Amino acid sequence: MEEWNMSVGSLGEQVLDRLSKMLDNATCGWRQLATAVSEQPQFRCSESELTSCSLQVLSTAGSPGRTLLAWLADRSCSLDFLLHCLRKMDHQEAAQYLTSTLAELIQITVQPQAQQSTVGGRVVLTCRASGPPGLSYQWFRGKEEILDETGNTPELVLRPSLPAHQGHYICRVHHGETFIFSQWAHVRFVPTAGPSPGCSSSLFPGSVSGLHIIRQPQSQAVSEGDSLVLECSAEANPPVQYEWYHNMVPMTQHKTHSLKIPCVTTAHRGQYRCKMFNLYHEAWSDTATITVGPSSITEASWVEVDRGLDSKEVHRSTCGPGLHQLQQMVNPPPSVKHFYATDKVALLIGNMNYLYHTQLCAPIADVHELTNLLRQMDFKVVSLLDLNWQEMHSAVTEFLLLLDKGVYGLLYFAGHGYENYGNSFMVPIDAPASYTSEHCLCVQNILTRMQEKQTGLNVLLLDMCRKRNLYDDVIVQPGLLKVTANIVFGYATCVDAEAYEVKREDVANGIFISFLKRRVCEDEKVTVMLDRVGEDMGRCEITRGRQALELRSNLSERRSLTDQIQTAECSASHSARNLQWAIAHVLPKSLCLQFDCGVKVQLGFAAEFSNIMVIYSRILEKPQEIVSCCAQLTDFPQDVDIDLKKSNQETLLEAGSLLLIKENLPSPEVPSLYTRIRCLQRLRRELTFTICLHYTYSNMDDEVQERKPVTVGKPLVSKLNLHEPRPPHARSASSSFSLDSFNIPESSSSVGSASNAWSYPAQSGRESSTIDSATSSRSANIPEETDCEFDAPQALVASKSLPHSQINDTNYKFSDMYNFHSH
Repeated sequence: MEEWNMSVGSLGEQVLDRLSKMLDNATCGWRQLATAVSEQPQFRCSESELTSCSLQVLSTAGSPGRTLLAWLADRSCSLDFLLHCLRKMDHQEAAQYLTSTLAELIQITVQPQAQQSTVGGRVVLTCRASGPPGLSYQWFRGKEEILDETGNTPELVLRPSLPAHQGHYICRVHHGETFIFSQWAHVRFVPTAGPSPGCSSSLFPGSVSGLHIIRQPQSQAVSEGDSLVLECSAEANPPVQYEWYHNMVPMTQHKTHSLKIPCVTTAHRGQYRCKMFNLYHEAWSDTATITVGPSSITEASWVEVDRGLDSKEVHRSTCGPGLHQLQQMVNPPPSVKHFYATDKVALLIGNMNYLYHTQLCAPIADVHELTNLLRQMDFKVVSLLDLNWQEMHSAVTEFLLLLDKGVYGLLYFAGHGYENYGNSFMVPIDAPASYTSEHCLCVQNILTRMQEKQTGLNVLLLDMCRKRNLYDDVIVQPGLLKVTANIVFGYATCVDAEAYEVKREDVANGIFISFLKRRVCEDEKVTVMLDRVGEDMGRCEITRGRQALELRSNLSERRSLTDQIQTAECSASHSARNLQWAIAHVLPKSLCLQFDCGVKVQLGFAAEFSNIMVIYSRILEKPQEIVSCCAQLTDFPQDVDIDLKKSNQETLLEAGSLLLIKENLPSPEVPSLYTRIRCLQRLRRELTFTICLHYTYSNMDDEVQERKPVTVGKPLVSKLNLHEPRPPHARSASSSFSLDSFNIPESSSSVGSASNAWSYPAQSGRESSTIDSATSSRSANIPEETDCEFDAPQALVASKSLPHSQINDTNYKFSDMYNFHSH
């Protein structure tokens, strides 16, 4: 049937999401579908496209199956062929669901039209519908079904027409138990002596009828931005066609009885008429006059005046709006318009372990908590700790690659910093004792580069000191900022003041994040949210007079960090950002290793930050004659940072991880050893290490060792090679994108090779002791596919809110001031 050739793109979002869930599995899923559709060359997927599909699981709501279906829709794959492929791969559940869903896709494409005729003439009512094969048609006059031989076809023919045929007709289109009704069509008869009043004349016999107008368009007065609807209808046999005219100019896009303009402008004012015609008749409707009144500032004629000392008034020309209108422009009523982002990305940098400056404690907790909160709002977050100058420059360049038109970009920095001549500078961990601007990163320069991407919102949160740097007399001249009205600066402290952190229990929080984390997820304009954070800080006795949030903004729209993401208009760049972000969050696949002595060891991986990974090892199986056994990791490359005293520990806390907990890990009866690897951004080659198995037989006193080398590729942010210099102006992901640029290692069959089963860091709930059910699906750190015959343990889950997260004035005393450390 012709209607069965509808494209996959005609399926609704709910149907596509349901199909995607059925296809997101390893045994009979999207990979098998990609193979099945390749029998037609135009639907064959390249290796890079398959890799991109696999990486979609790393995005907040990503789905490999959904991405594959989107590609098939873009290539005009028919539903018939999709169903054929689902049956070919024997995916009975998806095939049955698609078949039943198509029955619900019945849409009336041709509605029966009201007609008039003479007795003895011929009346044809037509109703056509698109949908699954085997559609049936039932015609009714009133409540009485028409059961003759022509009653179950798309066309109902009344010939010869009789007075008894006069009435209202409707068609019921059904497929199985699913059905839909057409609109009513009125059939009426006119005398044969001549045309009735309001009808066009007819020179033809009674087989046709005159044209009778039953609805005229009405004159209206509307305002700019309103919707306009004009309707005109007529009865005739054969049915009439419609053509609208605006000021006697044909509106070629409007060919129905209803003229709809969703957003009126002054260009739409004037006179409208509709021409109604069929093969034998033609008639014109009455003229409808549309007036468009002023409703926005575009109607005013303004004269530009300098804002000098004496310029206290706004001058306008005499044809401008009145005082009341001017007040409405300055203080418009609350808008119901919702703003959207084409994507949301964030770069969070926390510098703690400075080589030549005071060590900081809070950035690790601050970056961790803000990361979890931003991910709850669907931000793609790259979180990095302890970056040197080159790594910070490269990280910012990679961050800029994630930006594009309409994207919300957020940059957060916690560490040492300063401000000179209105410019803010972030200090890397390798900055010398007497650092200057050449050793640091200028925030205003980064903002200039962000604006080049035509972002929808630029938010910069600087949790650092803003004291003057006496060693730096150079006045940096950043690029000129454009007037984009979308910039928000949130400074943790005022000009020439310091920012503080307070140590509570085992970890510390900065003052800024202690208050920001309460408010950041509020569905409010960004500036309103930050204002409330500043008010909260001002009510705290311990910070009053020492640290106060400063907000600078030119944001003109009510944009919020919670705004939804709409990617329909830029799906290509969104997919590129998904892939590029995912590259920085690839964890190695869980490994099962078989030793000669019969012991099986499993390795698991979890991300604490984008450049910090925890590896845990556990014994899966051991022979009965082995009484004690443990698997320790050793021989790590010098590129990464590992505290040997804290490696191979029995608890995460002993391994140095304060931010991950042992929920959903193997039961206590199966002990694990934990090793924390830092500074993965400095890894210049694949991560290799050795598993050293120590075991003792029941009849022997001496300990035996077996060693196995392991290679797990380049995990997490190490794939981005931040240690390498970047070109001065890197191109955006949307304008130039290739998988080759990300240095993805080729898959290998050897133990420890990089896997196509991706994982990503888990997230914690907001101010809650458990993972919220709404976000639990995106916090599971489980590979998309696994070939391991053993059940992989669930990965490390980020901790609940830290015990010091509740900040009350009563918790602070001035005697605690020794716990404060300026950044």
